[in-house]
Amino acid sequence: MENRNNSYAEPYADVDFCRVFNSSVLGDHWPGIQLYYPPVKYSPQQGIYEDLEAAALRMKRHAYETQAHTLIFDLEDGCRQKEMSRTLLRQELSELRQHNKKVTIAIRVNPFRTREYELDMQLVSDMADSIDVVMLSKAGEAYGAAEVRDLSNLLVGMNNKITIQPIIEHPKSLKIAPDLMQYSTVKHVVFGIHDFSKAMGIHITPEHWTEELKYFLYQIMFEARIAGKGVIGGVETLIGSSSMPEKFIEPNDVRRWMDLHGEEESRVVYKHACEETAMGLTGKQVIHPSHIHLCKVAYTPSPTEIAEKISILKAAIEADALLGGAIKFDGEMLDPPMFGKALQTLLRANALQSLNDEDRRFAMEVMQLMPAQVVRENWPYGAIL
Repeated sequence: MENRNNSYAEPYADVDFCRVFNSSVLGDHWPGIQLYYPPVKYSPQQGIYEDLEAAALRMKRHAYETQAHTLIFDLEDGCRQKEMSRTLLRQELSELRQHNKKVTIAIRVNPFRTREYELDMQLVSDMADSIDVVMLSKAGEAYGAAEVRDLSNLLVGMNNKITIQPIIEHPKSLKIAPDLMQYSTVKHVVFGIHDFSKAMGIHITPEHWTEELKYFLYQIMFEARIAGKGVIGGVETLIGSSSMPEKFIEPNDVRRWMDLHGEEESRVVYKHACEETAMGLTGKQVIHPSHIHLCKVAYTPSPTEIAEKISILKAAIEADALLGGAIKFDGEMLDPPMFGKALQTLLRANALQSLNDEDRRFAMEVMQLMPAQVVRENWPYGAIL
């Protein structure tokens, strides 16, 4: 890699360049695929809820080895046995954290200042070392952005590394979205499509909700991009009976499996995940383990795609066109905005924990060739330059 004091710098002679000495400029890992995990589950076959022993055994069997980026322990709408669920989490979270250090642990708490919220906060306080994210349901609906402010202040005294993911589930929350995103504790926001559509009186369908709610999703994305925050997409309700093997990671393999073995439910979920990926969303919530890999391959750049983007960036550097100029690549004319998109692909893969060390170093070297402002334009999720 050439030194930045060459022809790349000439059009930007009077501006600061990005001096990347560590990976903090890349930002934290993204929420990625978030699996809703019921702490205490209802058994339709037996017609009863699990006891603590059965729930703990299920957690060891499934949660410990999950391939999801994030585990969401829902204490709000999806939880009937709230007190037993808190007892289970007090009993199991520390061991889960020790066993699987890579997974992000999120707690979805009840609406601000309700009785259940106060009990949830006591749990968060007790288990603060084992919790990464607090997801605030019905964010801002009752008390506005002050909810996030007060929760931020509370979490600082427990564990200042815990972040907040406000869930936008009502037009009131969408209206104050910029205010909800102003706090440093907020890195990503969630679009709660089902509560939001209910509040709006919109009838959405499992197959077409991305089209039916796109106007509101675009509003959230617009505000989040200005604030440098990520957006987590909607949760799917369709559940099929087939599960794609984890060895399939290339688009051709995925399409082949879809054609031969995929059900309509899998095709719909994958299609929605691809749409969200194209819009730059930073995560997606799922309710069934069979959705994890399906959505992972949609959200994560494949090895072939990563190799292609690296080739584009190397060609741009070779032609001194990274910051100005155009090149012909595989029959297409590419210029700096396209180079920025190629870089974004590498950084997206890194944020989703799928970029190897060599490719990460290359991405950071490319960023060092860019003015700080250009880096911010391409990647607003890292440290402020």
